[in-house]
Amino acid sequence: MAVPKRKQSNSRTGMRRSHDALKPRELQSCSNCGIALPTHVVCPNCGTYMKRVIIKDEQAAE
Repeated sequence: MAVPKRKQSNSRTGMRRSHDALKPRELQSCSNCGIALPTHVVCPNCGTYMKRVIIKDEQAAE
């Protein structure tokens, strides 16, 4: 097995780990009702996805 000859500096370790941080999710507004929600998710408010009704509204059926 290979063994490092020198200790890796704190700066080099930090530079390597700089890409490991979690980034916040991108939010997009719903094309039907306009609320902000993550991309590629059915809107919980109106039930649409990509301008198509996926979940029927229970209140409209009554």
